[in-house]
Amino acid sequence: MTMLIAGLVVFLGIHTFTTLREPRAALIGRIGEGPYKGLFSLAAAVGLVLIAWGFGRYRANGYVPVWDPPFALRHLALTLMWFSFVALAAAYAPAGKIKGMLRHPMLVAVKIWALAHLLANGDLGSLLLFGSLLAWAVYDRIALKRRGDAGAPRSGFTAGDAIAVVVGSAAYGAMFWLHPWLIGVPIL
Repeated sequence: MTMLIAGLVVFLGIHTFTTLREPRAALIGRIGEGPYKGLFSLAAAVGLVLIAWGFGRYRANGYVPVWDPPFALRHLALTLMWFSFVALAAAYAPAGKIKGMLRHPMLVAVKIWALAHLLANGDLGSLLLFGSLLAWAVYDRIALKRRGDAGAPRSGFTAGDAIAVVVGSAAYGAMFWLHPWLIGVPIL
């Protein structure tokens, strides 16, 4: 569990640092934007590897049940995950109504993804991992709002919406096959 916690501290710490605009600007001023982005990417990658490795070791060696989620919550989690994939696709799709309504679709996707996994998993490692990511995404959205970052502008339906729904739905479907292979846990 120590490696999982270390990974969360590194990954979420570097992402939280980006919300601290004055220290971030001072660091970029000292080392330059390129080196800053390189260090950010390296730290994020190290954190992500530690999270994956630590969570894998936790699941293999120290699984600690906390509560037993009702079966119905797993179906709700599956439904929420579709919305998460569409929101994630909207973050990279051309501007459209979905992106405009969500304002920050990547953060919405992370919040829905984390909540869905919290509903479907009742073990300590999952509560720590997904709860931490949910808390960070809520914090980051508040930080964005406080600095006046309104996010994507609102607009009408566009091809970007169709792209978000099609790509998000395809990715959602693919996860039924990929999740057991990548994560080691079947979805159903």
